[in-house]
Amino acid sequence: VQLVESGGGLTQPGGSLRLSCAASGFNVDYYAIGWFRQAPGKEREGVSCISGSDNSIYYADSVKGRFTISRDDAKNTVYLQMNSLKPEDTAVYHCATSLRRLCRPRRADYEYWGQGTQVTVSS
Repeated sequence: VQLVESGGGLTQPGGSLRLSCAASGFNVDYYAIGWFRQAPGKEREGVSCISGSDNSIYYADSVKGRFTISRDDAKNTVYLQMNSLKPEDTAVYHCATSLRRLCRPRRADYEYWGQGTQVTVSS
């Protein structure tokens, strides 16, 4: 099982970025994939998740209406489209899976993690 994130970078407030999570060793259309982020000095927090059973989607309250999670089964990749970015969105973003079909609420439930991609929102 391997997860590789990409797409991070530096953008101004109000800008957009699209993160990618390329998976190998399993099918993203079967298992849930979560996006998490960790800002300096803060705990890692859940951002969004898409389940592999009924395609249910979840968002943290802080990103609802601004972020969109999606999946390309042919590319075995999950995306996180981030719009209207704010300085408080600055963090390292990781994707993860528990190899379970449903999204799990706790980050401790996720065994497999990508290395992360840095997102910096600053003027």
